[in-house]
Amino acid sequence: MLELFDISVAWMLWSVVFSAVGLGYFVYGRRQKIPLFKWAGVALLIYPIAVSDTYVLVIIGAALTALPFIFKPQG
Repeated sequence: MLELFDISVAWMLWSVVFSAVGLGYFVYGRRQKIPLFKWAGVALLIYPIAVSDTYVLVIIGAALTALPFIFKPQG
């Protein structure tokens, strides 16, 4: 049970950073009616729960953060 809560300070910092970006994406996507930003924001808010490795957290977070800019919405 103790291993379940054995997370590093770096993991917590990156988790908060990507969750804050996800909240911003979600609010922006919802107000502007851009589904790609909204769903990227939801993914950024939820995925840190499932990822325990810091390096994997940063890689997935960077990919999800860049996703709306790689696949630019039309309009």
